[in-house]
Amino acid sequence: MNKSKKNIKQNYKKHTQNNFNSKSKFIGDKISSVKPVEKKISEIIGGKETVSLTGYVNKVVQTGGPTVFVVSDGTGNLSLKGFIKPGVRAYPEIVEGLIVKATVEIGEFQGEIEGEIKSISILDDFNKKIFLDKMKEIEKERARVAPPNFMIDSVILSKLKNKFIEAATQIRLAVIQDRPIIVRHHNDTDGYSSGFALERAILPLIEKQHSSEKAAWEFFTRAPCAAPFYEIDDSIRDMANSLRNVAKHSNKMPLIIIADNGSSPEDLMAIKQGKVHGADFIVIDHHYFDHDVISNEVLTHINPFLVGEDGSHFSAGMLCAEFARFVNPDVNNIEQIPALAGFADRIDIANPELMEKYMKIASSQGYTKELLSDISLVIDYVSSKVKFMEAREYIEVLFGEPRAKQKQLVELMAPYIKELDEKGFKIGKANSKLDKFGKVHLQFLHFEEFFPGFGFFPKPGRIVGMLHDSLQIEKEISNLVTVGVMATAMTIRATNESNFSVHEFIKYLDEKIPEAFVEGGGHKNAGSISFLPNKQKEVFHLLKDFIKSRQ
Repeated sequence: MNKSKKNIKQNYKKHTQNNFNSKSKFIGDKISSVKPVEKKISEIIGGKETVSLTGYVNKVVQTGGPTVFVVSDGTGNLSLKGFIKPGVRAYPEIVEGLIVKATVEIGEFQGEIEGEIKSISILDDFNKKIFLDKMKEIEKERARVAPPNFMIDSVILSKLKNKFIEAATQIRLAVIQDRPIIVRHHNDTDGYSSGFALERAILPLIEKQHSSEKAAWEFFTRAPCAAPFYEIDDSIRDMANSLRNVAKHSNKMPLIIIADNGSSPEDLMAIKQGKVHGADFIVIDHHYFDHDVISNEVLTHINPFLVGEDGSHFSAGMLCAEFARFVNPDVNNIEQIPALAGFADRIDIANPELMEKYMKIASSQGYTKELLSDISLVIDYVSSKVKFMEAREYIEVLFGEPRAKQKQLVELMAPYIKELDEKGFKIGKANSKLDKFGKVHLQFLHFEEFFPGFGFFPKPGRIVGMLHDSLQIEKEISNLVTVGVMATAMTIRATNESNFSVHEFIKYLDEKIPEAFVEGGGHKNAGSISFLPNKQKEVFHLLKDFIKSRQ
């Protein structure tokens, strides 16, 4: 071997050892002297170029081909690929948590911008500290919220503004730090409206952070809760999936946003269970609670009752639509959501002036009250069928992505669902009974005696609502309580004039029959309770006594 070739081999070996087995390019017997441009990740926009960058290694993934290093510098994320041979770990010295300086050739793979590693080295402790301090400042600045004007003037929104800013900052920071986000919402129109508004705001931020549309599936999940609270079942499922993703994909534990649920003592165990595993929580709700046991357990708790206002005057979908604009000022297709959610949650009865303001905004987007009612009807029906599924693409169509398809779907399905509604209403009306205690009328219906079981639509709560509204109109009854009775539960609607309270009724039952283990919640005039099956008759008897006692 001649001297020239020997020097090339020695130089190559020395270079690759210093740069952890990288395959640097040589021209003749010299390393390429062309110095790549140093860029922040946010400045890399694709196209063929060779750049130098410094980043924090968030995770390392070994594929059947290259080794993928996901790095961040506070401005964004980039996947760097190192390849020796298929399935073999490249740069084994590079592990999660290190700060590296790399020279990479930029390209695209399946629509995602990535870098092919040409050389890579680890920063020393001095430069590592400088980089981390700078990255923290960049992240803090990027997460900063520029508060928008609210869609409407509202005392409730003004009082909650600081909480909006606090929660939106936490969500933006979670996106920047590559933390998965899970949105859990109630399984009705108000809940779906809440979840969709948050989804519309968060997904574009995730896609921008990772320069990839696929990231929206890895770092975001939205799923309904069947119960009117975040159940321990939901929490265990969320933690089991998240822990698997930590082990399998080196993901972080999630930030979980609970919408249209979350404020009650029934939510507490599920939230605490998630925190044990490293999850954090934000709650956006409007339901009543006796004592605030949630705020100390979550990053931010948003609820009108926390600022001395009545949550029955402002639905969760309204709150989330307004809040979404704090998370992402460029969010779109949410202008109609407050009106949709408000009508579905009867806010037009509790706060007609507010509904009129939001309806004007929806009208400007081409939505009539009739169309919003039909959309809500289809959402309620679909939610009873998809159950725990995320069904992201289907739900997008229901909320107008695209508008033409939304209209087509609603025009097709609404008449069919209305026929089901009519059938359920007729069965309920034919078999409901009416009692009177002083000035208050009690309308009740025993579901198991007259309705098919699992999967029947309309759901009991919807039937009770229709019966409740109908009787007020037909017989001009203003003092009315309507109750749907099931084997282990009751769903309740009441007028203001009846002086009823779901929360006071639950307290009353706890005092009278603690052995029934009554649970429940909702608003003052609308909610549900559950109990042991052998206590159904006794609970129903005490319902009558409770109504009498409040005359």
